Amino acid sequence: MSAAMERDDEAVQRYAEQFGNVLAEMGWPRMSARAFAAVLVSEDGRLTAAELSELLKASPAAISGAVNYLLQLRLVTREREPGSRRDVYVVQDDFWFQSMVSQDRGLGRWEDILRQMLPVTGTATEANRRIRASIGFIEFIQEEVEALTARWVIRKAEIDAKIAADDGR
Repeated sequence: MSAAMERDDEAVQRYAEQFGNVLAEMGWPRMSARAFAAVLVSEDGRLTAAELSELLKASPAAISGAVNYLLQLRLVTREREPGSRRDVYVVQDDFWFQSMVSQDRGLGRWEDILRQMLPVTGTATEANRRIRASIGFIEFIQEEVEALTARWVIRKAEIDAKIAADDGR
């Protein structure tokens, strides 16, 4: 049997809803979490706003807000359907990595602003201590992300090879 024939769409949707609920419990906006899960489990990894609206029983305005959040996090990209004015929201192959790299760039901006605050908070104040600790944490995370990135490149090649072998390619 082919993979498409084995797919249980009803079960896929149930698990997608559960995944969306977990993301929402972690602080994601609920509709963004549901939309992300829906695109993630869609067969092609791509859905239009209309398809999301129908699938999630949500208004176009709710879908618009949801996908804008996902676009900001770089978890989906927006593409145009060929010959149409419709936007399609797409999960890229390496979306988790791209989102992490994007967040890492944001940390650099945080660090810049915190460094600007240091001189005006006084040298022996609690505010200065908290800011220095925050900068130290951000520097640590940035160093770890660099190391993770290098390890991820190697690991992703291993994962891709295993997926290809499992799929018989």
